Formats: sequence, structure tokens, C-alpha cells
Amino acid sequence: MNFEFSEEQNLLREQANGFLKDNCPPAAVRKILEGKKSYDEALWRKIAEMGWTATTIPEEYGGLGLGYLELCVIAEELGRAVAPVPFSSSVYLATEALLLAGSPAQKEEWLPKLATGEAIGTFAFAEGPGRPSAKSLKTGLSKGRLRGTKIAVPDGDVAHVAIVVAKSRAGDKAAWYLVDLTQRNVKRAPVSTLDPTRSHASITFRSADAQPLGADGEGWALTQKLLDRAAILFAWEQVGGADAALNQAKEYALGRYAFGRPIASYQAIKHKLAHAYIKNTLARSNCYYGAWALNTNAAELPLAAATARVSATQAYYFASKENIQTHGGMGFTWEFDCQFHYRRSKLLSVNIGSEGGWQDRLISAVEHSNVA
Repeated sequence: MNFEFSEEQNLLREQANGFLKDNCPPAAVRKILEGKKSYDEALWRKIAEMGWTATTIPEEYGGLGLGYLELCVIAEELGRAVAPVPFSSSVYLATEALLLAGSPAQKEEWLPKLATGEAIGTFAFAEGPGRPSAKSLKTGLSKGRLRGTKIAVPDGDVAHVAIVVAKSRAGDKAAWYLVDLTQRNVKRAPVSTLDPTRSHASITFRSADAQPLGADGEGWALTQKLLDRAAILFAWEQVGGADAALNQAKEYALGRYAFGRPIASYQAIKHKLAHAYIKNTLARSNCYYGAWALNTNAAELPLAAATARVSATQAYYFASKENIQTHGGMGFTWEFDCQFHYRRSKLLSVNIGSEGGWQDRLISAVEHSNVA
């Protein structure tokens, strides 16, 4: 079985890489890091004009109707550039949720707006510390209106619509609701994270209007399915970032001299970079498996998602950490760009569940496959 991308998909990669080099240089990332804006609005508009936000949306809803392999290619390049835009929240989470469970009317209302970037979407899941479960949900309907608070919602301060996981008395004890975040019964408060280039917010629903999305009592199963699909796309972002961090370390090591020779010639540096390369290569291999499973909706999707998620999380953190170490004392300073990948790697390691949580999912998926 050949997991490699096609010639057309590699051409898309080259186009995406060139576009982001021109429109998302390190200076653009730093501008968001040091400024007051939540994301790079100009870059977001250009990305929407490129059609990336419409990649997997069917043509009948204003999308391009392409496959998930193309979206994986784009995700990798966005991760490589550490792009400060709400792409993942809007595309991997909100758009996917609507495609999974939206009614024809809901798709007709929101997918064209998400496709053009006119609307930004997000997924509101966590309510407190610890691993979420259907039993721990407190947000729910009261007299037909949504009440409760969600914390650390990605791009929650700028999103126009959210898919909210709420408690239910039916089925698996959870339900999805589609909520317009521009209504006055929704209150938002920014939340500081380690990576300010990806904004987060707490969202409080005070008797907010909410439309059921999918069947009541199927919300937890839908959430697990959505997280599996998003995990593969986030893993490609992580692989792109890991490759960029390794390359940054390599270039510095080749150009930095100590005792009359490049520090890249010293065994200690060689070992760091070799270990990072091995982790990156393993993660990429697992991401190919995940991309195939996602694109074909294979039965192995939960196993492929957990495998890609765990290996990509480990690879990105290791590469970003060793990148700083390779740069020495200067790598720790604010003026150097090493911090971009370290910040993003830490954020992506917990954004849809911790590494430990995904390791548990991996074990469960392996056990299930053995039984089957």
C-alpha cells in the first residue's frame, strides 16, 4: 500500500509552502505574539481567498469538495509556519462537526460562511480541570435555553458560531448544540495561554438560543468521532512544526562556530538532532497512516488517530525543546524565534486532550482491534 501523497497533492504543498513563506514570515507571528490582536486578520482573509477553508466542504455548500489528503497537506504547512490564524478551530472542529451531524438547513446556513472565512467556528468542550466525561458535564438546557460555562475554548473570543457539548438525559448523556456566539446572552472572557498566537476564551451561556445538532443522547459518541478526525489533522500540524524546529536547529548548528569548528560537528549536538529526526520520521509515518484512515473513513480510524496524535505530540515537543537547547542561552531569549515552536508544541499537546489521554485511547483501540 502506497501512503505517499500524489503529484497533485505535492504541488499543493509547494504552493502552500510558498504562500506561507511570503505571507506568514516569523515577523508576522511575532507581531501577534507581542500585539493585542487575537489573530492575523489579513493572513486569514488571504487563506480564505486561497480556498483552504473550503477544502472538504461539498460544492453544494460553496466548498471545493476535495478530500482529507489535501487538507492534511495544508495542515502540515500551517504547522510549519506556526500560522497565527483560527484555521484549526474553524476547519478541523466546527466544519467537521457540521459535516458529521448538521441538518441540511444548518449546513446551508453555516457551511458557506465557514467556506469563505466570513464566519469563524469553534468547538466548546471543556468545563474544568481533569479529563472531560459525559458525567462531568454541567452545561445544559434549562427551559429550552442553554446555560453553563465552557473554558479554554480555542478562538472563542473571535468565533461567530460554536458547537457546544452539553449534558443530556438520553442515550450517552450528552448532546451537541449549535450556538450563534454573537447573541447578547453569550458572554466571553479571554484566557491567557502559553501561546498567545492562538487565542482562547471562556464562554458563558446565559439562557442562550441553541439549536440541537445531531440526535439527543448521541453527543458523546459524536465528540469522540470528531476528536479522532481532528487528531489526525492536528498531528499533521505538529509534524510540520517538528520539521521546522529541527531544520531551525540544524541551520544554527551548521553556522555557529565554537573552538574553530561548527557546533554541528560535535557529537552531543549530532545526537540531539539525530534523535529529533528519528521521532519526526516515526511521527510522519504514523500521520500517513492516519491520513489514509481519515480519507477512506476506515474502521481503523480510532487506532490511526491515537497513534498519529501520540507520536506527533512527542516529536513536536522534543524537536522544539532540543531546538532551544541547540541555540544555547540565546535560544531562551525573547528575541529569538525558537519560542514560537516551543509555545505551539505545548499548546497542541493538550488542545484536544492530553498525551496521557490519547495513550489511553490508543490502548483501547489496540484492545478493540485484537478482539475484532
